[in-house]
Amino acid sequence: MSENNQLSAMRHSCEHILMQAMQRLYPNKFLMAMGPSTDDGFYFDFEPINDFKISDEYFTEIEAEMKKIIKENLSISKHESTPDEIKKIFKDNPYKLEWLEKIDKPTIYKTGEEFVDLCSGPHLESTGKIGAFKLLSIAGAYWHGDENNKMLTRIYGTAFNTQKELDEYLQNLEEAKKRDHRKLGKELEIYFYDDEVGQGLPLWLPNGGIIIEELEKLAKEMELKAGYKRVKSPHITKESLFLKSGHLPYYAESMFPPMEIDGEKYYLKPMNCPFHHKIFGNKIRSYKDMPIRLAEYGTCYRYEKSGELFGLMRVRSMQMNDAHIYCREDQFEEEFMAVINLYLEYFKIFNIDKYIMRLSTHSKEGLGKKYVDNESLWLKTEDMIRTAMKNKKIEYTEVADEAAFYGPKIDVQVWSTIGREFSLATNQVDFSVPQKFGLKYTTADSKFETPLCLHRAPLGTHERMVGFLLEHFAGNFPVWLSPIQAVIIPITDKQQEYALKLGNILEENGIRYEIDDKAETMQNKIRNATTQKIPYMLIAGGREAESKDMQISVRQRDGVDLKTMPLQDFIKAISTQISTKSLNLIK
Repeated sequence: MSENNQLSAMRHSCEHILMQAMQRLYPNKFLMAMGPSTDDGFYFDFEPINDFKISDEYFTEIEAEMKKIIKENLSISKHESTPDEIKKIFKDNPYKLEWLEKIDKPTIYKTGEEFVDLCSGPHLESTGKIGAFKLLSIAGAYWHGDENNKMLTRIYGTAFNTQKELDEYLQNLEEAKKRDHRKLGKELEIYFYDDEVGQGLPLWLPNGGIIIEELEKLAKEMELKAGYKRVKSPHITKESLFLKSGHLPYYAESMFPPMEIDGEKYYLKPMNCPFHHKIFGNKIRSYKDMPIRLAEYGTCYRYEKSGELFGLMRVRSMQMNDAHIYCREDQFEEEFMAVINLYLEYFKIFNIDKYIMRLSTHSKEGLGKKYVDNESLWLKTEDMIRTAMKNKKIEYTEVADEAAFYGPKIDVQVWSTIGREFSLATNQVDFSVPQKFGLKYTTADSKFETPLCLHRAPLGTHERMVGFLLEHFAGNFPVWLSPIQAVIIPITDKQQEYALKLGNILEENGIRYEIDDKAETMQNKIRNATTQKIPYMLIAGGREAESKDMQISVRQRDGVDLKTMPLQDFIKAISTQISTKSLNLIK
């Protein structure tokens, strides 16, 4: 068993021990539902019965019982069983009986002679092999993640081989809480939600608006250099467009219900691609025109279930850094890798040094159901991606059965500075939908060919990107991305006029600033600016106001005092940081 598989098995076994401990402590007070291992731990869902209520205050008692079970070194054994036998064991548990209906060859695992569960494994050989573990939190969770099902109680936990590894993980968890984009988004006045607006529909405050505009400006500059043309498309369209594209019925569950207009069904758009196909097909294209790269910052709408909404990471309204590239087959490798290289440029700008490119492929069993039914084109385009990535020596991993319905793709997973994983970008090959739209270009010998289409979104959605960057930088954005780049702090009311002069000059030089003229002490103003993570504090006292070259005392948000300098020297330094998109402060 590999190290990763061994850790997963240990966490899965730890989850069984959690259930066993709870059965010992609280018999007949809950029904087991399910509990898998996860990438960073495990969880266990159950239904409380007989008015049983549980909170994290129970964790000390539960953990103590789990340690007893581990010390007992009970064997964990796998047993093949018949559906009839399993139905007898779990006759009073509707959750296990429902799972049983979905399993071809059911197996059970026993821990000692006391505990049994319907499970496919894998597990460790005995409870004594469990390393260090910790119960983390408790939450509600719908059965199967479906809000139409019963709300269950979920306990999260984690386990590692050693106490040192567990301690490091718990320390990172504490840091993650400080960096939680939902917490920082509120504290830094980036965005908020309102019940009258609706779940998953973020309202961007001025600070958030600035961040979005800076990201969009960056992307537009990079795409202009790469030969993209900007287009715009409406927010709603007829049902027939999504029937033609194939998104209906494949994508229906992720779309908002249709609205009736003039006797026809219209949908809010969940993606931009069908509109771009229409724009490409608006006139006859020549092989000389190819490739054609169409980009749009289109707002899309997707129906995410209430239980799956999460801050800015899972929303129902999103602004997509979207584009579609239409190319000849002989242009495919160059165009596909240009997108990959665009990702790598963004990674440098945002200091993302850990990432994985994942080639998501189809499954033969899913053809005609989950995927377009054309095995030969699936195999061909998957090989085209492999060849392109290998030729450019870009490392990647393969993940089966996670392709888009119309073709294979490269998905990009990135890690923040504290090791949290995020799904960020995608680069998809579409060999199917252009044909459905009748898209053509004329070849050199006056024949017609259907172009390949690449769907790409290097920054994903602004919502997820801003959420990631909040956590990645802990709210300490690089100067170019900071909503307020400098705050002017007059020491007394006598320096108000001087502060206004300073502000006018900063504005003329394109530097975003505020003047803190509140009736507070200078130390409080510095503390407030530091809390708001503003990169620079420009302190203006009597001596500075009387200087001939407009002196200012400069402090950084990290506490470094840059002492007194002429305003123009500061402007020159900060302007260089902004234009180069530096990750560092002046120092």
